Amino acid sequence: MVADIDDGVPQPDAPMPSLSPQPMMAPEAEIGALNKPVSHHHVPNRKIAGIDVSHYQGSINWHEVARNGNVDYVYIKATEGESLVDNTFRTNLIGARRAGFRVGIYHFYIPSVSPQRQFNNFRSTVNLKEMDLLPIIDIERRGREPLPQFQRNLKSFIQMIERHYGIKPILYCSRDFYNKYLSGPFTSYKYMIARYAEEVPQLCDEAAFVMWQYSATSRVRGIRGNVDRSCFMDHYTINDILIHPSK
Repeated sequence: MVADIDDGVPQPDAPMPSLSPQPMMAPEAEIGALNKPVSHHHVPNRKIAGIDVSHYQGSINWHEVARNGNVDYVYIKATEGESLVDNTFRTNLIGARRAGFRVGIYHFYIPSVSPQRQFNNFRSTVNLKEMDLLPIIDIERRGREPLPQFQRNLKSFIQMIERHYGIKPILYCSRDFYNKYLSGPFTSYKYMIARYAEEVPQLCDEAAFVMWQYSATSRVRGIRGNVDRSCFMDHYTINDILIHPSK
């Protein structure tokens, strides 16, 4: 998941995931999480893989992607900040659904833009009746305001989505970003955690670590160039990210 203006987005080295946990790196002293226990996560033997895409992948042959047999769900970039709508959003949404994929969307959060203006962009673009999966808020930038203000603004944006759509979005960030900036006020949310390494990332608390984005340089037939890939963690399944879970 990337922004259109790349400043501070982590760079991948993109190996495949292993089943061995990695010791957590201590978060900065700015956060009061240093004394929390490490939460040990694992990848189940039976992995379900997903991808996320934006205009960076260009024109995608979704029926060819479906023939791969190794992609089970798709996240598509919809919006970013105050006014940006990804110019492949609608094409990718229609193509992925016609190819039979369960589909969700993501918004790239910009901390320097007001929560209300970002929500207005999201609301005018995203109709959850067209989606299968809970939306994702992509949080990669810390911004320059004090940490409490960053957290308040982010919480305000998330709560606007909750009130309007009646669902709780999934939050996406790197392992270190979570441990430094989100642990505590945002532990009640489900997460997709990014870390492009062989070892399973570990969090500093018991947040619901549902998916691991383990590569940003995967290759999938039907998509030119690299694509992000993720898998489910621990006991979680596709049912845990559906807007309307099956019984």
